Amino acid sequence: MIDFKKFEKYSRPGPRYTSYPTAPEFTEEFTQEDLKKYYKNQSDDRTLSLYIHLPFCRSACYFCGCNVIFTSKEDKKVRYLEYLKKELALLKDALNTNRTVTQMHFGGGTPTYFSPKQLETVISMIKETFPNFSADAEISCEVDPRYFTKEHMDVLKAAGFNRLSFGVQDLNEDVQKTIHRIQPYETTQNVMNIARDAGIHSINIDLIYGLPHQNKKTFHETIEKVIKLNPDRLAVFNYAHVPWLMKTMRKFDESTFAPPTEKLEILKDTIDFFTSNGYKMVGMDHFAKPEDELFKAIQKGELHRNFQGYTTKGGADLIGIGVTSIGNGVDYYAQNYKDLKHYEEALDEGKLPTFKGYKLSDDDMLRQYVIMELMSNFSLNIKRVEERFNIDFYDYFKEDLKALDEFVEADLVSIQNDKIEVSPTGAMLIRNICMPFDAYLKKVPENKRRFSKTI
Repeated sequence: MIDFKKFEKYSRPGPRYTSYPTAPEFTEEFTQEDLKKYYKNQSDDRTLSLYIHLPFCRSACYFCGCNVIFTSKEDKKVRYLEYLKKELALLKDALNTNRTVTQMHFGGGTPTYFSPKQLETVISMIKETFPNFSADAEISCEVDPRYFTKEHMDVLKAAGFNRLSFGVQDLNEDVQKTIHRIQPYETTQNVMNIARDAGIHSINIDLIYGLPHQNKKTFHETIEKVIKLNPDRLAVFNYAHVPWLMKTMRKFDESTFAPPTEKLEILKDTIDFFTSNGYKMVGMDHFAKPEDELFKAIQKGELHRNFQGYTTKGGADLIGIGVTSIGNGVDYYAQNYKDLKHYEEALDEGKLPTFKGYKLSDDDMLRQYVIMELMSNFSLNIKRVEERFNIDFYDYFKEDLKALDEFVEADLVSIQNDKIEVSPTGAMLIRNICMPFDAYLKKVPENKRRFSKTI
């Protein structure tokens, strides 16, 4: 029996580490000219990963922290496609778009809020710009089951999409009413059947714990129903409460949130339930069947983390396409404008819609490697780090390792001569365990850190 009460002290603001350095470090000093230089210098041998942001939703889900635009106007979607076409034309001039694409992901917003015909148009534009997809490319789309039809599925299947991710979050009626997302179990069941009938063999379901009115009992009822749908993967995210960023989150009564101790109990119960039902834990918040690529990657120590979460496709340059999307290469991050007005203005002027970005230093790349290895594989091969970056690990990270002492004493981490290993309980606190290696976090007092809490 784990005494979660003693871990309450770790409920602190901290990054999710989908990148390092994290997005607050991105700066407007990074321009489209910088990005074009990076594109020009990228090796033709490096593969590409494409992220396409389709930002529109019909209405707000109050828990959502994504960059979305609410609309019921058809002309807004039509206009957006025109600007995507402009951006793709500029990308074709700026980089070698004949490089091999190993991954493409449609995110949002609600990509399937676009009509099947509109999605067909988007796919056609992308494949005209990036004609060389590898035979084993991972092509995926986020799906809101409330806006998904067989016609959508037919378009995606014909275009080679082989992974779908269905947003469910919670099946409890009270929770659904509070978060402004009514989605009966049958709705999700119906779209799962559509996807399976189309031959989709990799389906993920997203759940969130820590939402208003959730408790261990109600969330257990949700996961018992979800497992009957037989997804191949699950992502069980800790709700990120950031009301200073997202106005809709201010609608929640914070007294209805489960305390940190119960959130850890919910997570532990979720881990126990899925692992006893044939799934393996992958990273800090994913579960996969043993035959799934995601689980095979963690067995080989080849799991990677990026802005879409965990992936098996490492070593690719990520190209962000669409409003607010983020891309990155070996030593940079670049983000497009977050609002349509500035995004459109840049494209009308014939410029890439780069809003901000970041150039990584040698120290950044070293710490990025350490943090991403821990986040992905819950272990770190110290000798590999020393050989790769030509450093003495214990000397370089002398101060950081001192900050790990409390986790070692709590049996959450073990440090041997050539390895750092995170325990199964420590995996639930992996964000906290990575934070000592974050050079930027040290510069900001805890009460000034603008991140969601780690628990």
